[in-house]
Amino acid sequence: MQSTRKLLSITNLKKYFPVAKTSIFQKQQLYVRANEDISIDIYEGETLGVVGESGCGKSTLGRVLLQLYPQTAGCTLYYGSTLDDLTPAYVKKTIIHADAYRKKYDKAVARAEALEKKVEAAGGEDGADFYLLQDLTIAKCEVQTCESNIVKILGGFFVKDDEEGKKLLLNIFEANKRRNNLLDKKRKYDVDLEHYAHEIKISGSTPKLDSKVNAAKKGIEGIESRIREIEKEIEGFKSDLVKIKEKYSSDPEFAKYEEMSDNGIDLARLSYKEMRGLRKDMQIIFQDPYSSLNPRFTVGQIIEEGLVTHKFFKHGSAKLREYIVETMEKCGLQEYMLHRYPHQFSGGQRQRICIARALAVRPKFVVCDECVSALDVSIQSQIINLLQELKEKQNLTYMFISHDLSVVKFISDRIMVMYLGNVVELADKETIFDDPRHPYTVALLSSIPTTDPDSADKEKIILEGNIPSPVNPPAGCKFCTRCYMATDKCKRVAPPLTEIEPGHFCACHYPDKKLGENHEFLFKAKTTKDV
Repeated sequence: MQSTRKLLSITNLKKYFPVAKTSIFQKQQLYVRANEDISIDIYEGETLGVVGESGCGKSTLGRVLLQLYPQTAGCTLYYGSTLDDLTPAYVKKTIIHADAYRKKYDKAVARAEALEKKVEAAGGEDGADFYLLQDLTIAKCEVQTCESNIVKILGGFFVKDDEEGKKLLLNIFEANKRRNNLLDKKRKYDVDLEHYAHEIKISGSTPKLDSKVNAAKKGIEGIESRIREIEKEIEGFKSDLVKIKEKYSSDPEFAKYEEMSDNGIDLARLSYKEMRGLRKDMQIIFQDPYSSLNPRFTVGQIIEEGLVTHKFFKHGSAKLREYIVETMEKCGLQEYMLHRYPHQFSGGQRQRICIARALAVRPKFVVCDECVSALDVSIQSQIINLLQELKEKQNLTYMFISHDLSVVKFISDRIMVMYLGNVVELADKETIFDDPRHPYTVALLSSIPTTDPDSADKEKIILEGNIPSPVNPPAGCKFCTRCYMATDKCKRVAPPLTEIEPGHFCACHYPDKKLGENHEFLFKAKTTKDV
């Protein structure tokens, strides 16, 4: 049974890459719309497969979720930790400068309303030019982002100028920060104790080691006492905050925004240092196992780097070496390979090194960015089986990006189909393969090679027409230039991603048309028999 606990929640995510101007007289800035209005939830312990043609934005999405690329707009909330656990600087900044944030929100609303009037004056979406519609889209995103940034922190206090309530929120934040700083110190003592215990086990007890152990234990006891005091202080602040909120319990507007408050971490608002601290929770396995490994590092050094950076072990400790060897063996690498360099391995072995490096820091979420596409079929099966085994043992959550639908069907729980930066269909794998509703999904499924004699005579769909430019896409459905079902409505209005059945989402104006066996009649497509 799939977990219902969210790990990531993505809302209206956009990633635009600016295009260099071709002339000094060009006034308008153009953008490549790599990801457009992506809204999905990723649940703990699942594998979300992502498929689509090259250039549809799959790899970009994976990198944006990890903030390797900064997102242009939208909200990416991470629930593997809470705001209380991380205490990011943006929380304090939002509480202190709530009035300034509210003014920024009001200004964004005014700009969006002014652009909407211009669009109406130009005859609506049909009459307005591309640049005006682009500016309106960006303005609406800015409104959503501004509102989200304030409300998720302040809750109902977004509409109430209650200084006492805001002060209590700030006091809770500061107390959590002091507690977390003490927890960091405690973790360092814990690592030291583990190191000393291992040294005693190997070489025996010495007066010097015993004194270090006693000092570490005393440090831990002092820290735990101070943490208990701070937690009592936090409980007092929270009880006072509840009393203030009870005053506004009958106010529907306060209740509306209070429900929107969220303890998830907004990844886009983290500083570089804060995001770096979360890297151990969110890892990536890159597509190319040749260029993603440092050629000057040995396998041991490659795996060790993250472990030492995130303070799992002390550099040079025997315990660290044991853990690295254990991780290598889990990933199908032998101990004698520890001091070898990447150029001494095959492609499949290099990918195992990449997997070991990613999983050594015990992540919760891993982006597998076409991590088997450069490997032979026999090696692919080994890597996929390894990923499945590690997922079950460590309760990992994967985003598995691939062109190969057969591989995605094997490893995924749900499948997301992307086309030109948009999500066009999302459902569990059985639904996607047995009951596809989007014409593009049907075309992809028809292209899967098969050895099944009953399927050998099935006609393959070859889509005609040109793929629209991601710089200047159609105003309506982006797939309408290649879809036989396209109507005037498709050319004018972009279909939203809607839930047509429980758990089955589709971005099509006509999702109720069963595509089944007669899908060849629904496309401007040649079949393999016509070619």
